[in-house]
Amino acid sequence: MHLVLTLLLSLAAFTMANIHIHDPSQPVTSPQVVPTGGKLILKCTVEEHEESSLQWSNPAQQTLYFGEKRALRDNRIQLVHSSLNELTISISNVQLSDEGEYTCAIFTMPVRISKAMVTVLGVPQKPQIFGYEKAFKENEKAKLRCTTSGSKPAANIRWYKGPEELEGAQISTSEDGNGKTFTVMSIIEFMVGREDDGIEITCTVGLESLQSTDKSSSHKIQVLYKPTARIESRPQMPREGDKLRLQCDAYGNPVPDQYIWERENGELPSLAMYDGSSLVFPFLNKSDGGTYICKASNMMGTYVTQYKLDVNDPSPIPSTSSIDHAVIGGVVAVIAFLLFCLLIVLGRYLIRHKVLSICPFSGTYLTHEAKGSDDAPDADTAIINAEGGQGGSDDKKEYFI
Repeated sequence: MHLVLTLLLSLAAFTMANIHIHDPSQPVTSPQVVPTGGKLILKCTVEEHEESSLQWSNPAQQTLYFGEKRALRDNRIQLVHSSLNELTISISNVQLSDEGEYTCAIFTMPVRISKAMVTVLGVPQKPQIFGYEKAFKENEKAKLRCTTSGSKPAANIRWYKGPEELEGAQISTSEDGNGKTFTVMSIIEFMVGREDDGIEITCTVGLESLQSTDKSSSHKIQVLYKPTARIESRPQMPREGDKLRLQCDAYGNPVPDQYIWERENGELPSLAMYDGSSLVFPFLNKSDGGTYICKASNMMGTYVTQYKLDVNDPSPIPSTSSIDHAVIGGVVAVIAFLLFCLLIVLGRYLIRHKVLSICPFSGTYLTHEAKGSDDAPDADTAIINAEGGQGGSDDKKEYFI
């Protein structure tokens, strides 16, 4: 029985200890996180003030504000709002030394306090990249280093090659001399090819809790690679007697500085001349045909390309007489066509305005207006009637010459 009573008393005491009893005179605060250089807002509220003012104190227990009255001479600290139920102040240009536990108190009986933990984040400095100064060779590993200091907590570092994020960096962290911030170093290694020549490598640092504080540095890397080349014929269809240029276009880093021309299974033609990266034929012959080789070189190596030259027959030269005959023939054809069109138009005009009747015996022709022609049943009758009436109608006779 005694054991049961003891257990009941213990349970009651534990329950009372865990029941939160609301005290309207208890001030209320909240923890704050702010970056260095930022602005800190400290707010303290109370439901029942019991005619007493609220007070803010810093981690060193120095009074900052008591009601509306400033107690510490620090222009960074300003009053935001003061009433019997609220005291809000601000601290601008926050430093790492401002971190700690701030106290809000109300002087009732007994005195009631509330503590607000202020965490100051160290914003990382702009990162620096090392190792990009020297050129990298094609198909070798590039090794770059990025460092940043002043971060709290330790900053995150990310690498990018163009838009692509690089993985597998080695991270090391060390504490700064002030004992509060950290220096972070990241080393990245990756294979490079000729397509990476001139690409931008970016190192970005930031804090997960403060995304807006991300800072970055970028630099372009240089990749050395042996040249590639191709031969182009100018003109593209060379003919015997033409001037020909075989242009060897080569690309590499560094720019190819040596060109060697050869002819497969033989020597170069005696008239062929070097002109930088080109081989020039002043007067092309059939015997110049064959396979030509260009060797383009830089410090990284040599590239060999070939071109098969086929020499076509010379272009036929048209004679002046044939050109003149063609022009004359064309002019005659145009004139004949115009005359033919004129005859057609004239014929249609005469047919539309007159119906001709030709007299085969007299060499004359008579129109329908001749006397008696309108009443004739056919053309012969019309002619006879017309001849009979020629004496009285001389004005209707017309002569055909």
